[in-house]
Amino acid sequence: MRFEVWAPRARRVWLWLEGARLPLREDAGGWWRTDAAAGPGTRYGFVLDDPQGPVLPDPRARRLPEGPEGPAAVTDPGAYLWRHPWAGRGLPGAVLYELHIGTFTAEGTFDAAAERLERLAELGITHVQLMPVSPFPGRHGWGYDGVAPWAVHEPYGGPEGLARLVDAAHGAGLGVVLDVVHNHLGPSGNRLPEFGPYFTDRHHTPWGSAVNLDGRGSDEVRAYFAGSALAFLRDFRLDGLRLDAVHELADDRALPFLAELSAAVDALALEVGRPLFLIAESDRNDPRTVAPRERNGLGLHAQWTDDFHHALHVALTDEAQGYYADFARAPMAALAKTLTGGFFHDGGYSAFRGRGHGRALERAATPAYRLVGYAQTHDQIGNRALGDRLTAQAGPARAALGAALVLCGPLTPMLFMGEEWGAGSPWQFFTDHQDPALAEAVRQGRRAEFAAHGWAAGDIPDPQDPATRDRSVLRHPAAEDHRELTRWHRRLIRIRRALLTPGQPLSAVTVRYDENERWLTVCHGPLVVAVNFSPDRPATVAVPPYVLTLLAATHPVPPTAPEAGLRLPPESAAVLTPADGREVSGVW
Repeated sequence: MRFEVWAPRARRVWLWLEGARLPLREDAGGWWRTDAAAGPGTRYGFVLDDPQGPVLPDPRARRLPEGPEGPAAVTDPGAYLWRHPWAGRGLPGAVLYELHIGTFTAEGTFDAAAERLERLAELGITHVQLMPVSPFPGRHGWGYDGVAPWAVHEPYGGPEGLARLVDAAHGAGLGVVLDVVHNHLGPSGNRLPEFGPYFTDRHHTPWGSAVNLDGRGSDEVRAYFAGSALAFLRDFRLDGLRLDAVHELADDRALPFLAELSAAVDALALEVGRPLFLIAESDRNDPRTVAPRERNGLGLHAQWTDDFHHALHVALTDEAQGYYADFARAPMAALAKTLTGGFFHDGGYSAFRGRGHGRALERAATPAYRLVGYAQTHDQIGNRALGDRLTAQAGPARAALGAALVLCGPLTPMLFMGEEWGAGSPWQFFTDHQDPALAEAVRQGRRAEFAAHGWAAGDIPDPQDPATRDRSVLRHPAAEDHRELTRWHRRLIRIRRALLTPGQPLSAVTVRYDENERWLTVCHGPLVVAVNFSPDRPATVAVPPYVLTLLAATHPVPPTAPEAGLRLPPESAAVLTPADGREVSGVW
């Protein structure tokens, strides 16, 4: 078989193959190649310059059975025998469910996660979104410190385990989205700089030197990261990728890497005959992220909208520190703006940043599904000092109000694992760094970060303590537990799927609200979502007259004149739908 590696900085390269060292021939462009007999499971690596030097893992290794610094193992991506045919499941109409393999179950494996997929399908979820699965040192971690973008974390089950999980998901009718990290590699085990100019000091990120997307040698670096993305989509039959923190991709080239990647993904979708999509995490609030490439956009298919989360979080919890401060001045207005325009910061002043931020989306040209909305994510829980969930902060009743706006609002909804039943377990920041100095630096850095906000060092969970990961493991409830909140989520998803036609633009969404009375209604398509956030006062909310007419005709409520509005108790929500037999309204 052919072994090859891009190592433009090397003078000589050897293939380490089960203990033997075989010289590679140099080809054009810094590539080194040779042919040798090998098969699945054969261990191999590369040695640079000195034949007695250390064995380095293949940058494009598909399997690293001994961890990210050990030798690679030959694997055949096409060897897995898929049990379930899959035509794909696109983003329009999706209900996403973010989960972390290492804490979704106590076992922390792909196979254990696969056993719980049927329940998600019954809930109405359409896609599971896996947090990163690339290898990182140790066993447990969030996954954002991965150092081998082509491979799969062995403790989770390796590449075969991932294939089995995806196959099981497809068998349950679920699509699979994978979170991938292109903006940095982890602080331990990254050997790429020894091979070539994968990083540059021309730009800097919160993690150090930036990935080299625009300097000398960046053609191959781009091909490296884009190739890994395409390989996951193609070989594991994934439906989409979530791209971590694309705002940290420093790229000054005329053709941005993200536009190049989105074009390649669209081409792959045509090749394999099923829909594929990219979802960006972006802090820029830049309309070009989801604008089509033919209109000089990046052509990504959707992006997370933290602005919606922040506005909803403030309305539910009254928190006003840090980046919540801009939203806390008028939470109902902030919610209205994000529901109708996607971004809250669309060019105005951001006090948190001390400058203007963002630009407005073209509401008439932007389908609402291109924005992903959520009340909780791994970031918004795990980056809190104690990793406390929304139910711990605001209680299950208020979490239910958030669910109404997430699941029956206009944006593509996403839940974080356990949210549907109001999981009480925290989800904390945990690591398993094998380097003692790095482990201590992470521990002290976490304490120092929250000491600035008044937390005592002893109150901050130690990321390296195995108990921190153990506390974060999801405790799946028995079937009879948490029925009310789970039924509410199930019903909201059923209403959404029965009544909403994907594709409506943001301009088709209308919102009414009263800042002082703390109520808000969202009208889009045939749905009206009415929420009273007040903890102690009923509210009469304004809804279109036809809704009240339908409600009075089909539900056992006292007749109400259209001009009087709809009466909602404190901390309640109503999802009002047409009386055409497809679905009735839901009330919390």
